[in-house]
Amino acid sequence: MNLLDPIISFHRELQEIRRDLHAHPELCFEEHRTADMVAAKLTEWGIPILRGMGETGVVGIIKKGASPRGIGLRADMDALPIQETNTFFHKSQHAGIMHACGHDGHMAMLLGAAHYLVQHGRFDGTVYVIFQPAEEGGGGAKKMIDDGLFSRCPMEAVYGMHNWPGADVGTFGVTSGPMMASSNEFEVIVEGKGAHAAQPHKGIDPIMVAIQIAQSWQTIITRNKNPLDSAVLSITQIHAGSATNVIPDTASLVGTVRTFNTPVLDLIEHRMREIAQHTAAAFDATVDFQFKRNYPPLINHVKETAFAVGVMQSLVGAKNVDAAVEPTMGAEDFAFMLQEKPGCYVFIGNGEGDHRDSGHGLGPCNLHNPSYDFNDALLPIGASYWVSLVERCFLLPLEGIERG
Repeated sequence: MNLLDPIISFHRELQEIRRDLHAHPELCFEEHRTADMVAAKLTEWGIPILRGMGETGVVGIIKKGASPRGIGLRADMDALPIQETNTFFHKSQHAGIMHACGHDGHMAMLLGAAHYLVQHGRFDGTVYVIFQPAEEGGGGAKKMIDDGLFSRCPMEAVYGMHNWPGADVGTFGVTSGPMMASSNEFEVIVEGKGAHAAQPHKGIDPIMVAIQIAQSWQTIITRNKNPLDSAVLSITQIHAGSATNVIPDTASLVGTVRTFNTPVLDLIEHRMREIAQHTAAAFDATVDFQFKRNYPPLINHVKETAFAVGVMQSLVGAKNVDAAVEPTMGAEDFAFMLQEKPGCYVFIGNGEGDHRDSGHGLGPCNLHNPSYDFNDALLPIGASYWVSLVERCFLLPLEGIERG
C-alpha cells in the first residue's frame, strides 16, 4: 500500500482520538462534546472552522493557493442507542449509547487527513472537511444543507466513506449509480370494534384485518413490481390487544420499505395504501395509513466514482478495489448531499473482527451490533485515501471532475 509516511507516524495519536470518541458517544443532534473535540483539534492545527450548521455540525476550511475550486470530504459524528457489551478500556462510558457503526473511526480518519493537508498538502484550492451530525435517522446531512452548507462552502464535488465489516483491511468497494437504498417507514392502524373473545360476531376484529393486509402486501413485491427492480417491504412490528379474552379495538402494523429508485417507491406506497384501505373496507373496518420517506437512495455519480476508483487503486492496488461492489439495502443520509452535488461514497474494509481487544462482546463485529468496534488499522488507510483524493483532484484540470 502506498500510505503517506506522516500519516503513518500520526497513527498512534489518531488511535487515541478514535478511542476517546468511542468512549464518549453521543446521539443525533446531541454531539456537543464530540463537536467540541473535533473543533478543538482543527483549531489546534490552525484550521479555520464553521460551527452550527445542522445544529452541532463542524466544518474545517483548509485553503492553499489562489484557486477558487473546492471539494468536500464528509464524516458522520453520531452514535446509536445501543448498550455496548464490550468491556475493553475504551468501551462506552454512557449507558445505552455506543459507537456501533464506526463513526468514531470516520471522524478520526478525516481528522488525520486534515492534519496532513494543512501541514504537508500539495494542492491549489479549498478542502472542506465536513463533520456531520445525526446520520442515524436524524437527517443531519439535509439539516446542514438547509443551513447553508453548500452556499457557505462552495464546492464542485463531495465525497464520503464508511467502514465495511467483512471486507478485508486494505480493500475498498464502490459502485457507480445506486449503492444504498432509500429508507422509508410506515405505520398502519386498523380501526375495528372491540368485543368479548367468546362473542366475535359482535365486533370487528382488527387483528384478522391486519393479518390479511400483511399477507396481501407481499404480493406488491412479487406481483406488482417489476422482478428486475430491487425492493424490500418488511413488517417489523405488530401490536394489538392486552388480554386473552378481549378482541381489541385496534391493531397496528409498522415497518420499512427500501428501494433504489423513486418510481418503484411510488408504486409500493400507492399499492400499500390501496390494499390496506380496501381490505379494511371488506371487513367493515377502517385504516389510518401513514408513510414517511426518510432518506433517498444513495446514487454515486459516474465521473466522480471513476475518479475515486483511480485514487483507491493507486493507494492499495487494483486487485484490492471492487469497483462493482454489490449495493446494499441499508441507507445513508449522505444521499442528500449527492442530490445537491456530484460525488462518490465508498466502503473501506473493516475486517472480520479479529482486531478487537480482549474484552470484546461475544457477538460478531457487525455494524449496529453491541460487540462492534472500529478497526484502528484503517486509520492511516482512510486518511491517506482522503489526502490522495484531494491532491489528485486539484492536480487535474477542472473538467476532470466537473459534470458540465
